[in-house]
Amino acid sequence: MDDKLIYLIIPAYNEEKMIKKVVKNLQDYKYKNIIIVDDGSRDKTYECMQELEKESNINDNKNNNGNFNVIALKHDKNKGVGGATITGLKKAYELGADVAITFDADGQHAPEDIEKVIIPIINGSKDYVVGSRIKDPKEFKNMPFTKKVGNLGLSFITFLLGGYFITDSQSGLRAFSNNALKVLSEQLKANRYETCSEALIIAKKNKLNIGEVPIQTIYTEYSMARGTNVMVGFKIFYRLLMLKFGKVLD
Repeated sequence: MDDKLIYLIIPAYNEEKMIKKVVKNLQDYKYKNIIIVDDGSRDKTYECMQELEKESNINDNKNNNGNFNVIALKHDKNKGVGGATITGLKKAYELGADVAITFDADGQHAPEDIEKVIIPIINGSKDYVVGSRIKDPKEFKNMPFTKKVGNLGLSFITFLLGGYFITDSQSGLRAFSNNALKVLSEQLKANRYETCSEALIIAKKNKLNIGEVPIQTIYTEYSMARGTNVMVGFKIFYRLLMLKFGKVLD
């Protein structure tokens, strides 16, 4: 994997409590290139990101070996996690990434699972890999009931609207080949949580080869308070229907 240009993309909104820890953990696992997109946060998320970016530049100058490369991007106004993800995907494609991985900013993903979603991209068997929190029976058992219902329901809806059937369509840990990056950065339109489903629908339409691998989830009080819930699930369904009829909602 050392000969591949790999970028991690972290959409972040009001994540001042976690963003430094998440990035440091990724760097401990030797992931060098990290794009963080602040989605119009109202706290000090962007200031934390700038500190991380500055530290990476200082380390580069000291070591002269490109050790870490943190890129801090900012939306002036909140667009939604989808909008932040699209910005990150476009930047990774612009920088010539062979592989890009999206990674949540709330600490729910384990860095050791990144390799699982990367390997099918590196070996050329897949264009787009989803890390599923449902595929492993043990992880599925630990998932709160409302999230089980919501995630499975949205995965089925995504399939009905023209996507692949993926057990965990709303997972934030996903990997993309350069070809998938090109397609998605050009065609994704949705700015909010429905982006995950829209990406699968676009992938099917463009005949991208999709797969999924089991991953673990780190459930904390903090991460449980974020992400999707039942109400968000209904909103995703509605927004997906609007997309199906050619209407993009803000």
